[in-house]
Amino acid sequence: MSAPATVEEGTPAPAPAVDGEPLLTEPLLRCRSEQQGRTLRRSASNATSQVAIVGSNVCPIESLDYEIAENAVFKQDWRSRGKSQIFQYIFMKWTLCFLIGLCVSLVGFVNNLAVENIAGMKFVVTSDMMLARRFAAAFIIFASSNFTLTLFASLITALIAPESAGSGIPEVKAYLNGIDAPAIFSFRTLLVKIVGSISAVSSSLNIGKAGPMVHSGACIAAIFGQGGSTKFRLTWKWLRFFKNDRDRRDFVICGSAAGIAAAFRAPVGGLLFALEEMASWWRSALLWRSFFTTAVVAIVLRALIDVCMKGKCGLFGKGGLIMFDVTSANISYHFWDIPPVILLGIGGGILGSLYNCLLQKVLRVYNLIYEKGTVYKLLVACVLSICTSCLLFGLPWIASCQPCPLDPTEPCPTIGRSGNYKKFQCPPGHYNDLASLFFNTNDDAIKNLFSKNTDAEFQESSVFIFFITCFFLSIFSYGIVAPAGLFVPVIVTGASYGRFVGMLVNSHSNLNHGLFAVLGAASLLGGSMRVTVSVCVIILELTNNLLLLPLIMLVLLISKTVADVFNGNIYDLIMKSKGLPYLEAHAEPYMRQLTVADVVTGPLQVFNGIEKVGNIVHVLKTTGHNGFPVVDEPPFSVTPVLCGLILRSHLVTLLKKKAFLRTPLSNFSDSVEFLANDFAKKGLGRGDRVEDIDLSDEEMDMFVDLHPFTNTSPYCVIESMSLAKALVLFREVGLRHLLVIPQVPGGLPVVGILTRHDFMPEHVLDLHPTLFSRRWKRLRIQLPSWSKL
Repeated sequence: MSAPATVEEGTPAPAPAVDGEPLLTEPLLRCRSEQQGRTLRRSASNATSQVAIVGSNVCPIESLDYEIAENAVFKQDWRSRGKSQIFQYIFMKWTLCFLIGLCVSLVGFVNNLAVENIAGMKFVVTSDMMLARRFAAAFIIFASSNFTLTLFASLITALIAPESAGSGIPEVKAYLNGIDAPAIFSFRTLLVKIVGSISAVSSSLNIGKAGPMVHSGACIAAIFGQGGSTKFRLTWKWLRFFKNDRDRRDFVICGSAAGIAAAFRAPVGGLLFALEEMASWWRSALLWRSFFTTAVVAIVLRALIDVCMKGKCGLFGKGGLIMFDVTSANISYHFWDIPPVILLGIGGGILGSLYNCLLQKVLRVYNLIYEKGTVYKLLVACVLSICTSCLLFGLPWIASCQPCPLDPTEPCPTIGRSGNYKKFQCPPGHYNDLASLFFNTNDDAIKNLFSKNTDAEFQESSVFIFFITCFFLSIFSYGIVAPAGLFVPVIVTGASYGRFVGMLVNSHSNLNHGLFAVLGAASLLGGSMRVTVSVCVIILELTNNLLLLPLIMLVLLISKTVADVFNGNIYDLIMKSKGLPYLEAHAEPYMRQLTVADVVTGPLQVFNGIEKVGNIVHVLKTTGHNGFPVVDEPPFSVTPVLCGLILRSHLVTLLKKKAFLRTPLSNFSDSVEFLANDFAKKGLGRGDRVEDIDLSDEEMDMFVDLHPFTNTSPYCVIESMSLAKALVLFREVGLRHLLVIPQVPGGLPVVGILTRHDFMPEHVLDLHPTLFSRRWKRLRIQLPSWSKL
């Protein structure tokens, strides 16, 4: 039955906006993914009724059921478990963490192995052509190989798995916040993410592999958590212990931590990154499992690296951040070294905020281009590849050749791929310092910039040109339809910025240029990504130099503080541009002026404890609600009583199993044949639909007893509670539904349901537009828009 009260999730959400303009319009409300091929419904079966741009396609998004529905069937199943079953459940959690760490470390190793050998072979062939003075042939080989690799990565991404485009960190972060975008953790997405990342990174685009590694780790964890992939018939019954979103979320957190650990060989840094940046919800048991997962990654990588040190991995082992290590050295710095470091942090904060602003604008332009079709996505990637090849090959020609040092630590000039002294077009006994940075992978460029005792190796003009080029290339390269990370490009850009600053203050500081490069990378990471603790530990694990800790902490704190004055962190901006309804950790101050009753809207759909089948089918087909209050009314009770909440998926299961009663009388004995597994989630993003169930007219007139399947202990708030307080409860507990009960008894015992959509600032300000002009704003300096410029 329907009651004229307030609600909830069936109300369509306003389209997300970027820079005050709507990102999505009605003609765009169609999934353009060739694999999905279905029309969107604004009232989809989710708690947000919103759409998002996932993989450059407009697709529906759903909220996750992190709250387990503790109905009578679930409680009976839990009470019937013996000690052996509980032990098996706990043992399987640790076993899956071990498997996740093992698989992610293998993926990280193969990723680096492939990139180092593919890119290495490309640079070796090109260098041989340069040595033979066949410069035109060298450029053709260099550009054509980059073009082919980029086109291949873009093709498989656009045609097979558009969800694998980009970094993947914003999507994983949104998932851990409770947002389930379609197919972001599918087996198809994982394969394309791995292969596409190898191809794209090898193509000399200024992109990284850390973000794709995080997404790959999350995919592996999600696939293990659901027991494998049923679509590709890769399923294991012994893994099917975790059939709820709460356990799968824990595994995804472990997988994302393992991804960072595998990308940088930084197990503690990966754990802290998942804690600081990724997870919206944490507990001590999850901390131990994540630590165990990253420890497995570190051990396996160490064993594989020892194999490569013996020369069994081709060119691998001579470069790559997975192998990166700077030997600890005695570092002495004094009070007068602090002012240059403070200036470095301030500059890093300003540059990081500018980086975020420009990247947001570029992504918005790319979205407008990608609306025209797949051909335009490929065209953007190809044009960017050609421009990148021209810059990387052409800019070193403007740099002057430098004579080799008298006592070089390695052969000068370098003949081949890795090394600090690229010969390029220079005569014997000389090297091209700009080519040493450009004509390398990002990993080798970072190693060259971080190197100690190389203050005289690079010219100021060469480092400045490299910094400007990397700054803009990384902005334009991220938005292509291919797996692309931001972490490594920001590190290499920050390292060149820090080394340039070190050259300018050379006579006023005891710190060498390599240390300034490390601090510059930290400052730009803090200014762009706004993560401090995890970045600090990652850089320390990369450089193996604990003496840098005070300076890195100072730089990160300053750069983050300065950048926060201008805009938000880069991942939040990307989520906003994708239309993902991310719930912030803090409530907007104007929400304290509202109560929960001010934001719920009607009508509310309510079921009786014993409901007619036809009514259930009608409500499920005509609404997009995911949860429904169950109320007992006379003659089944003296006064209306709230029994609890029942989920759409549970109702569909009851209809599919046809657990019907011929008379509206409670008969619990007919329902005990159900098991908890019957109501478990089948897999990521999948579920039965009411449209697929065939019911006769006789069955439509029958009844269903909902009492055994209703969650009798849902989270509830009184209608007079502050909206800000309810938001904190909703986000911290990881809810999908929050029942609102009346302050004064009498009438219907529930007045509405709060979902994610009700807490979004766009929805609140749409209901109360007067708050828009009076809303409190953070102390931020707004950068001028392009139109004003």
